[in-house]
Amino acid sequence: KLGALGAGSDWSGFLQFLGIASLNLGFGGEGPGGEYHSVYDSYDHFIKFKDPGFQYGIALSKTAGRTVMRLANADVLPIDINSFYKTVNEYVTELKTLLENTRLETEQENKMIADKLYDLTKDSKKGFQSPKPKDVVPYLNFSDLENAMVELKNSAEEFQKLYGNSTKLSVEKQKELNEILFKVERSLINEKGLPRRSWYKHEVYAPGFYTGYGVKTLPGIREAIEERNWKEAQENIQIVSKTMEVYTTQVKLATEIVKPKAF
Repeated sequence: KLGALGAGSDWSGFLQFLGIASLNLGFGGEGPGGEYHSVYDSYDHFIKFKDPGFQYGIALSKTAGRTVMRLANADVLPIDINSFYKTVNEYVTELKTLLENTRLETEQENKMIADKLYDLTKDSKKGFQSPKPKDVVPYLNFSDLENAMVELKNSAEEFQKLYGNSTKLSVEKQKELNEILFKVERSLINEKGLPRRSWYKHEVYAPGFYTGYGVKTLPGIREAIEERNWKEAQENIQIVSKTMEVYTTQVKLATEIVKPKAF
């Protein structure tokens, strides 16, 4: 499974501003080393500790080169809409869990405040103040987004079943299909941008407002919930719902091309 991209490198402008599908290739799993952006981040350090003999570098170059050749030489772009649906649907489930956990935590904390547990434990000599009760977490309406995801699921499954037919298409039809597939990521762009940072326009991936490089998935909704801005959260649920509908429309257009009648 591919990880979500934040803002850790050059892809940010391509993916999160322009909606150009991006991929970050690399090797990991060992310790980070700690030398990054320090005086030890040098060529000598690299050839002695990081990659003696350039084995990782060579392997990565071959992998990246093969990937580019595969994409550039494909008669029809390789794509798996099912995987995209499953990934975004997981993000939606995460948001519901986040909202429910926030509700339970709020109820627990408010009960502790009402029972004056903070008053009993605070040090009066240090001038500590007990927290004030938090506003009740409402039940947000995810129905439009859920319906949009079901529609995407059905469309994705139909497209992937017929995708194998793309090799039988005429050259003209393959070009027409590729035109849709290589631009489909752009349908996830909202020209108005995310709340309070209009430069970031991707509705599925963006660096967190407070996390720097770290990614936030479905950021408009997720960060509104984290900030307890319930009105904004509901508004962004509707925005993402519309975005998924636009994406699904592109999938349906691609499906029409690969249906047998198109041959």
